[in-house]
Amino acid sequence: MAKLAINGGEPIRSSLFPAYNTIGEEEKKAVLKVLETGNLSQFLGAYHSDFLGGPNVREFEREWASAFNVEHAISVNSNTSGLFTAIGAIGIQPGDEVIVSPYSMSASAIAPLIYGGIPVFADIDPISFCMDPKSIESKITVRTKAILVVHIFGHPADMDAIMSLAKKHNLYVIEDCAQSPMGKYKGNYVGTIGHLGVFSLNYHKHIHTGEGGVITTNSTDLAERCQMIRNHAENVVEPKGVKDLTNLMGYNFRMTEIECAIGIQQLKKLPGLLVERQANVEDLNRQLSTFPILGLQPELIDGSVHTYYIHPIKFNKDLAGVHRDVFVNALKAELPSAILRETAPLIGAGYVKPLYLQSIYQERAAWAFGHQSVDQSTLNYEKGLCPIVEHMHFEALFTHEFMRPGMTKSDIQDVINAFEKVFDNIDELEKIETNA
Repeated sequence: MAKLAINGGEPIRSSLFPAYNTIGEEEKKAVLKVLETGNLSQFLGAYHSDFLGGPNVREFEREWASAFNVEHAISVNSNTSGLFTAIGAIGIQPGDEVIVSPYSMSASAIAPLIYGGIPVFADIDPISFCMDPKSIESKITVRTKAILVVHIFGHPADMDAIMSLAKKHNLYVIEDCAQSPMGKYKGNYVGTIGHLGVFSLNYHKHIHTGEGGVITTNSTDLAERCQMIRNHAENVVEPKGVKDLTNLMGYNFRMTEIECAIGIQQLKKLPGLLVERQANVEDLNRQLSTFPILGLQPELIDGSVHTYYIHPIKFNKDLAGVHRDVFVNALKAELPSAILRETAPLIGAGYVKPLYLQSIYQERAAWAFGHQSVDQSTLNYEKGLCPIVEHMHFEALFTHEFMRPGMTKSDIQDVINAFEKVFDNIDELEKIETNA
């Protein structure tokens, strides 16, 4: 019987997995074409025809809106700045509460704080890992103004239930789609169901422009407010005749002509990249489903589409007889990282620590927490606040990226072989855990 690599045996694989690189000749030609014009940005922070940017910015936004079947697309320089812009556009003020997910990139919860809003955390659903509508409902108060939904890992949230709550309580809904471009909920693209959607073009995402983001909306009023916040709103409100000045102190969240030229080419590749990603997950699931210790997400129905930014798997430590972390460390020892990847492995235990446990919440380290309009008795960021997310993160869930496009059948078989080897020798892990 083979000795596990974590105990000094030979790993299943030592050569790096293929790079996930979506940049090709199309992007190179597009960048050179922009460089030859000498015009790398045409934005003007004033009431002028160039207030909305240059030709590549406008073409990218038109193409994005068309691809997602939405009225407006507004490019921004990151998903984070997109979330800040969206929160500003809906008029969040000090003391307003925004219900957010504890299981996401930190910006998803920080965004309300930029305008003095208070993040209120709802627990997640144990299957989708998105916010549970029942938990959302339990958090709604007279101060609640919005729900910031995250379609985490690419799985769509329960938008029917969330939109019903929003309608009942007159709340805005912002969809964070950083991990779910072209994901669908019951046949509709995520990011077009709520009042605003926000997408990421960071280099870790399905497609990218280095850094970048896009806001989507079917509201002309919200689109204009986003455009102003993106680009020095204070300079245009007077000549434009804007009367509601709430949050219209603008930033510089603009994308460049080069980034948008790349974005136009990347957008064309997105459907094909998703198909490859989904096919790899299907192959992995077919083989991993033979291990009863592993819990896989059910296949989506009713026209919904999972985009698999990462592949989440639940681990049953009672059946396994070892802790999840020991099991994942054994897999890490068997499988290398990938070309162009930082030193980080492609597999890890949990995802991110539940956000309310971060020091900024524990120490109330933002001016908004101390504002006179905040009801201090309602601020709760204690451990145990969201038991499901804490169980998933610290005990049950692990995630990996071995389904990225570029992985061959042979590469995926190495991954499966690593799982089989660890399961066949799991008694070695019991000794590690006993000695820990």
